[in-house]
Amino acid sequence: MDITYDGGSVTGITAGEPGPVGVLIAHGAGIGQDHPWMVAVRDGLADAGLFVMSFNYRYTEAGRKAPDRMPMLLTVHRAAADAMAEECDRVVLAGKSMGGRVGSHLAGDDGWPAAGLVYFGYPLVPMVKGDPRPVDHLQAIEAPQLFFAGTRDRLSPPTLIAEIARSVPDGTLEVVDDGDHSFKVPKRAGKSNDEVLGEVVATTAKWIATWV
Repeated sequence: MDITYDGGSVTGITAGEPGPVGVLIAHGAGIGQDHPWMVAVRDGLADAGLFVMSFNYRYTEAGRKAPDRMPMLLTVHRAAADAMAEECDRVVLAGKSMGGRVGSHLAGDDGWPAAGLVYFGYPLVPMVKGDPRPVDHLQAIEAPQLFFAGTRDRLSPPTLIAEIARSVPDGTLEVVDDGDHSFKVPKRAGKSNDEVLGEVVATTAKWIATWV
């Protein structure tokens, strides 16, 4: 489907049947909605009975690698969320890394009425070494927020994410043992990457059913 915004359009892909609750999942900075990680999460949530939509940001749609600046990311994200809201009574804003962060600013800074937010690795610490990003906007979000953090994730350290989850009005942290920023695990974990991602999807679906 086409998602139109002031200045252009991007592509959205849906899975599952429209219902009371929908999940909008945004991709990370280095991948698009067709990446296997995104496809697995989108289809997995749909298999759990949820209506799910992914979308490309403008830079991804244009075939560029460098993300747009935050105002444009928000413009496209808002258009996708508005399109999702036409199909569902309540919309959960979910996202991998950057996509989750943009969704949090849409809800926290712009007041978009999300029913819940899911962060698959909130990028608290920038790729280039530096101080953690400000997260004051998360305090303004009254909807429940679910954070996933792998124990090997330098961008989303569980100890720091735990502090954030405790500080927001309704936060939950799920730690992925041995997981990196994409929840990939080493062989010593005794599980395949597909199994771990499947567990993340199942936990997300259960959380949505409980809290949203």
